Amino acid sequence: MKRITWLMLGLAVAAVLAWLAWRAPVPARAPAVPASAPVDTLAAAGLKAVRLYFASPNGAGLVSETRELPESPTLHERVAALVAELDKGPDAGGVAALPPGTSLLHVYLDDEGLLTVDLSRAFQQGFRGGADAEYLAVTSLVRTLATNVPEVRRVLIVCGGATLETLGGHLPLDRPFEAAEMP
Repeated sequence: MKRITWLMLGLAVAAVLAWLAWRAPVPARAPAVPASAPVDTLAAAGLKAVRLYFASPNGAGLVSETRELPESPTLHERVAALVAELDKGPDAGGVAALPPGTSLLHVYLDDEGLLTVDLSRAFQQGFRGGADAEYLAVTSLVRTLATNVPEVRRVLIVCGGATLETLGGHLPLDRPFEAAEMP
């Protein structure tokens, strides 16, 4: 009788161990990379080149600047990083166009390419300037987003969850901007 109990106990332990081994996750294997495949240094480092647009020093238009940013897995992280870089200002040759302290609160991209960006109140409250400054701030933002998020066709700017009629009284913000129409 004792021998049968030990045998049953051993079989039960073996069954539990077999079940656990069967249920254990199998680590995924990375696909083999041929030795002759070229390596993209930016991708290998987890970086992506982005193009940012700032006001030109004379205020007559925009100048572009390329930077390397960490890859962002979500749309919100990508757009937030782009807005943060615009807020930091240029490294060379341009002038920051966004009001200081502007940051992204929320972002939404619909199936038709409409990107709605909800910016912090600093975007509206920090704006100081006339028609040219207003145009450059909006154009800088729209061009940067459309260039770096290929799905974007139009951009709607809201602030603190509310639609803005205008930023400085010259450019209507209550409707989307066509990315292809921004110089």
